[in-house]
Amino acid sequence: MGLQEKVMTEMKAAMKAKDTVALESLRAIKSAILLAKTEKVGTELSEEDEVKLIQKLVKQRKDSATIYKEQGREDLAEPELAQVAVIEKFLPEQLTEEEIEKVVVQTIEKVGATGMQDMGKVMGLVSKELAGQADGKTISTIVKAKLSS
Repeated sequence: MGLQEKVMTEMKAAMKAKDTVALESLRAIKSAILLAKTEKVGTELSEEDEVKLIQKLVKQRKDSATIYKEQGREDLAEPELAQVAVIEKFLPEQLTEEEIEKVVVQTIEKVGATGMQDMGKVMGLVSKELAGQADGKTISTIVKAKLSS
């Protein structure tokens, strides 16, 4: 079952349960899928494209929530975080920081990276390997820590 079918099934359940937060989140996913499909006319979205799309939606909402919190608007931040929880259900299982660290260390050894000048190489390989399973910001932080030590 593709992402769009899963979203439609969840939307029906959310409508029946009168869950407005879930419904709003699912509609955002459906809208993003339709927009992506119209941009790539004649081709289906790959699983990788779907994961990137979901990650983008999660990141947008987390960023919005952060801004709202900085401005002292908890009333606006909470719905954004509630939507994040619904949207994240469509992402693959996220790795822990320890698991990400293992992959980073293996990649550094494989590439032979010695310092910060090799960060781009390491980031590219790790990001490709962990696509959808880890946040880019987390990967970046771990790579920086390992290369600077």
